[in-house]
Amino acid sequence: MIRKGSARLSPRALKQIHANLVVSGITSRGLQPMRDLLLSCIASFRGRMDYARRLFDGIPPPGPDLFMHNAMLRGYAHAGVPHAAFAVYRHMETAGLRPDGFTFCYLLRACCAGMGMLACSSAGWQVHAVVVKIGFLEDAFVRNALINMHAKCGDLGVAGMLLGEASEQDIVAWSAVIAGHAARGNLDVARQMFDQCRHKDVVCWNVMLGAYVKHGEMEKARELFDCAPEKDVVSWNTIITGYSMQGMLDQALEAFDEMRSAGWVPDDATIVSLLSCCASAGSLDAGRMIHSLQLEGRSSVSILTGNALVSMYAKCGDVNTAMEIFNSMKEKDVWTWNSIIGGLALHGQAEKSVQFFSKMLEEKIHPNAISFLCVLGACSHAGLVDGGQRYFSLMKEKYGIEPNARHYSCIVDMLGRAGLLDEAFAIVSGMRRPSAVVWRTLLGACRTHGNVALGKIAQERLLSLSGDESGDYVLLSGIYSSYGEWSKVETVRRSMDKRGLTKVVGCAHVDYKTASLSAR
Repeated sequence: MIRKGSARLSPRALKQIHANLVVSGITSRGLQPMRDLLLSCIASFRGRMDYARRLFDGIPPPGPDLFMHNAMLRGYAHAGVPHAAFAVYRHMETAGLRPDGFTFCYLLRACCAGMGMLACSSAGWQVHAVVVKIGFLEDAFVRNALINMHAKCGDLGVAGMLLGEASEQDIVAWSAVIAGHAARGNLDVARQMFDQCRHKDVVCWNVMLGAYVKHGEMEKARELFDCAPEKDVVSWNTIITGYSMQGMLDQALEAFDEMRSAGWVPDDATIVSLLSCCASAGSLDAGRMIHSLQLEGRSSVSILTGNALVSMYAKCGDVNTAMEIFNSMKEKDVWTWNSIIGGLALHGQAEKSVQFFSKMLEEKIHPNAISFLCVLGACSHAGLVDGGQRYFSLMKEKYGIEPNARHYSCIVDMLGRAGLLDEAFAIVSGMRRPSAVVWRTLLGACRTHGNVALGKIAQERLLSLSGDESGDYVLLSGIYSSYGEWSKVETVRRSMDKRGLTKVVGCAHVDYKTASLSAR
C-alpha cells in the first residue's frame, strides 16, 4: 500500500499507517516497511522533516541502515536544513556505517542550502576533506557535487581546479562552474566558458540563459535563446520568467504563444510567471486569458497555480473571483491565505482581511512575515489601532518573526493615520536602525496632521540616510504651508534649488482598448 501510493497519501494517512505498523508489531520484523514509510513521509510532508525525524529516531535495533540515513540527508538537503543533515551524518558515523557516493552528494547539496556563503564554504571544505580521505574524489557524481558546492560558495578557483580534473565531456561540471561565475556577476567569464565548452547540452544552454535573465540582460538572453539548437520547457519558462521579472508583459505573452505553437505544454512554472506579470501590470484581461488557457484539459489546479490565480485576481481588483478560487482550493498554504488577505486589504475590505487572518490562525496555518505585513496594512487602512498593535506584538512574541522596515512602516503609518504621532515616534526611536522608508512614513503623517516640530526631526533624519530626495523636501514644505509659514516654505524651496532638486510630476498611464491615455 505504501509503495503503490506514497505520493498520493496525506500526512494524516501516513501517521495512521505508522500507528498500525507499531500496533501490529511489523516494525520489529524487518526494516523494509519502515524504509517505505520513511520515504513516503519525506515525500508527503513537503520539507517538514519533524515527523520523519521522529520516525527515524524510533526505528528499533539495529537501527536505521545506510539507505535510511541517505534518505534523511536528501530530505534535509531539499528542506534547506543543513545543520540537521550534518547531525544525521554524525549519527551515521556513530553507528559505524560507511558512507557512499549518495551520502556525499546529499551532504554537499545540504551545504548549499540555508547557509551563508562563509558557513557554506567552511562546511563544504570539511566534507571535501572527508571525500579525499575516504577516496571518493574519483567518483564523477561526488566530484561534480564538490564543483557545484565550491562554485555556489564562491570558491571559483577550487571549482575550476576540480573542473580541470574532470572529463572534457562532463557537461554537469562545466555547467556548475558557469553558473558559479554567473552568480558572482561575472557574466563575461561565464559566457567565455560557455563558448569554450564543446559538448553543450540543453542544461548548459539553460544555465547561461538563466544567468542573463537573472541579471536583467534580456536582449542577450533572447539572442542566446534564439540560437539554442535545442529547447525544453525550462528554456521557455526561463525566457518567459525573464520578461515577467522585467515587467515586459507583451513580450512574455508573445513568448508564451511561441511556446504553444512549438508544441510545448505550459507547466505550473509557466502559468505562475505569466500570472505574476499580469498581476504586477494590473492586466486583468491578460490574466483571465491565461486562466482560461490553464484550465484546458485540466480538472483541477495545483496549489502553486491556485495561489498565483488568487493573487492575480486580488491585485487586479476582481476580489470576488479571487474569493471563488480561494474557496474552491482543496489544499491551502500560508501563501494562499496571504494572497487573499493582502488582496482584500488592497481593495478597501480591510476588516474582512483581518477576519481572514484570524481564520487562518484558527486553521493552524503558521503565519510568516508577509502574513503580518498584509494584516498590519489592513489594520492601518481600517483604523484598527488596537488590533494592529496586538498583531505586531504577536508577531515577535509568539511566532518569533523579527519585524523588518516594512512592518515598522506599516505600524508607524497606522499610528500616524490615527493621529498618534508621539506613539509613532516612540516606535521609530525604539528601532536599532530606522530606515529612510520608516522616517518618510512618519514625515508623511506629520504633514497630514500638521506637526511641524516632529516633521522637521523626521526630515533631518531622512537627509542623513537618503541624501537629497525631492519628495522629502516637498513633504516638509507641505507641513509649513498648512500652517501658513510661507517664509519657511520659501526656505525649503531655495534649499531644493540649491541642490538642483525638482518636484517630480505625477503621471498616470492607462491603456483603454487600443488607445493609450496619459495624465499628468
